[in-house]
Amino acid sequence: MEFDLVTVVKPEACNVILGQSHFIKTVEDLHEALVGAVPGIRFGLAFCEASGHCLIRSSGTDEALVALAVQNAEALAAGHLFVIVLGEGYYPVNVLKAVQATPEVCRVFCATANPLQVVIAQTEQGRGVMGVIDGSSPQGVEGPEDMRWRHDLLRTIGYKL
Repeated sequence: MEFDLVTVVKPEACNVILGQSHFIKTVEDLHEALVGAVPGIRFGLAFCEASGHCLIRSSGTDEALVALAVQNAEALAAGHLFVIVLGEGYYPVNVLKAVQATPEVCRVFCATANPLQVVIAQTEQGRGVMGVIDGSSPQGVEGPEDMRWRHDLLRTIGYKL
């Protein structure tokens, strides 16, 4: 077995959802879940088929984001992996429950706007995700000023009253 570290490519302002599924129907069902959760959403979706033709299946509402999702799926090349790239201004908090509720979805590895690395294992059979490195390590413990900043930020962007 060999390990590989793959960096997910995306614009800084975009979020990525990375997960594992189990069926070719994933692409259509995730597409429907995303547009049902947020009408007008811009996204690209790619799914690495793990049997049959073993193709990367794709869908989305934005051609550039679909191409980016496919690019990342090609680099990761792990069976039954899906990559969703959300357009700027669209956030996982608004679609994650719909993604997780999709019957084919087995797990979500991460949903992030942070720099993202994926640890991949390679065997004679294929490739699989061992885990993700989402952003940076903690630099300390939150203090009172940090708590105020977090509290104010959540209210400024409308996620808390």
